[in-house]
This record gives sequence, structure tokens and C-alpha cells, in this order.
Amino acid sequence: MTTDTIEQNYPHLLERIRPVVDLPDKERLFFIEEDHWIGYDRAQKILNLLEDLLARPKKVRPQSLLIVGDPNMGKTTIILEFVKRHYTEVIEEPDSSFKVVKKPVINIAAPTSSDEKSLFIAILDHFFAPFRPTDPKAKLRQQAIHLMQRFQTRMLIIDELHNFLSGGPAGQRESMIALKNLSNELGLSIVGVGTKDAVQVLHTDPQHASRFDVAELPKWDLDTNFLKLLASYEKLLPIKYESDLKSKELATTLYQISSGNLGDLNKLLVACAKSAIETGEEKITHAIIMSHKDIKPTKGQRNIRYIDL
Repeated sequence: MTTDTIEQNYPHLLERIRPVVDLPDKERLFFIEEDHWIGYDRAQKILNLLEDLLARPKKVRPQSLLIVGDPNMGKTTIILEFVKRHYTEVIEEPDSSFKVVKKPVINIAAPTSSDEKSLFIAILDHFFAPFRPTDPKAKLRQQAIHLMQRFQTRMLIIDELHNFLSGGPAGQRESMIALKNLSNELGLSIVGVGTKDAVQVLHTDPQHASRFDVAELPKWDLDTNFLKLLASYEKLLPIKYESDLKSKELATTLYQISSGNLGDLNKLLVACAKSAIETGEEKITHAIIMSHKDIKPTKGQRNIRYIDL
């Protein structure tokens, strides 16, 4: 196979990525900066857990899930992928021109003030519903319940659940009791997402711990799974030549710089891919990776990165 043929076919890339390589560099650089879903094994297992919860019949006491991990480990990305798949369902009524819009899954961020009223306001904000923050807690609760019943919501996802810890024990108990009551009344599965500290929220009441399974996204090890992850990333980077990121030299260097943190690995590979285009190298080399070695791990002390002007 000639070099020209390789450049035209780009066999190291996914088929849908290959046309991007022939776009102007400016458009390729923009494409690299966009979010791209990588369905690696751990992410797929979390998605399967969520799909299983959503598919279960309504119960008086539905099971819930807490997803935890270090910052920047891809928890929110997984949740957003799941929400995107189930954001709305439009069903046409038989023998009628009417359509029913369902929102089986809603996703909110945990309010920074952990109290029941703030929780209901966050739910109402998701629905873009008009309300007055000064309304009594009972009225806001009833509005939230009405909307979730109307749109047949079966799962409430709360990102940054560790925010509940900022409200002290009383606020934590209030928020968790409100979630338990919503879950019971609506047959609603609750999915919390947060750092490992979020597990502490479950200990405000023994009943909460029994309702929640916990799934942890740990840091990556330098193993076969990490090599598979690198191979998946490479298929998404629109550069002309194969870099062989899973080779021993490159994989070890990438792991040492990212310390197994998925977000930092992504940031590092984006920077390297952009350099590969801007320098005309059109592949990620060891030298390019080392030129970005100041992209430090998320956890722990980090050097501040200054940009040359």
C-alpha cells in the first residue's frame, strides 16, 4: 500500500472520523476540542447498571445507585451520555393526533445549600417551570412532583452529590429524607454522582445505605484495559498517521503524566493531537508527549501551567 493510499484511507481511524482528516487544519483542531464519547468497558458497565435500573418496574421502594470516583474521572460524561439517550420520549396516542412527551430521566446538579427547598428548586429549574423562590416549601414540592408525574419521570440523577455535605448534618438529613419520600411517592430511582466523600451522605440514616448500591470509578492502572483505552482514543484523533499510543514507550509515558486520571489523559491527548497537526508531524510522538508533561494529575499538588505569550 502506497503512502498516498494510506493518507486517503486512514485505516487507523474510525470510518466516521476519516473524512475529518481532509478538512482544513482549523476545523480539525476544533473537532479535537469537542467532546467525544468513548465507550470503554467501565463506562459501559455503568451505563448497563443505569439501563437496568430504568427498565425495572415501579416499586414502592425502588433501588437507587451512587456513582463515585476521584475528580475528573469521567463520571459526569457517562451520566450525560445516558441522559442523552433517554432525555425525552415522544409517543403518539392511538387513533389520535395527540402526542405524549415523556422525560424518563432528569439530571440536576446538587444545590450548594443542602436543604429540601433548594432541591425542589433545582428540579423545577430543570423543567424551566415558573416558580417563586419565596414560595413555601410545600408548594415547591408539589410543583416538582406534579411535573415528574406529568412527564412520567422514572429516574432522578443528582450530580455533585457531595455538595450535600456542605449543609451540615441537619441539611444532609433533610435533603436525603426529601429524596427518600420522592422515591417512594413516585416509584423513582435516585442516582447520585460525586466524589468518594459522597458516600458519607448515605450514613445520615441506615435506610439510605440500604437503598443505594455504590459503583466506583477508580483510577486506571497501567494494564491491558489502559492499553485498550489508548487504542480507542487513537481511533478518534483526526491525524494522518498511526501513533501506536498503546506501544510500551508511549503508553508508559502517557500513564506517568496522567497518573491514571481519565480527564488528565484526555487533556494530554488533545494537546498532543493538536501539536501533531500544528507541527505537521501528523502523529503523536514521544517528543510531543514530553513537551506537554506539565499537564499534571488532578489529584494532589500540581504545578501551575503558564502559557507562553
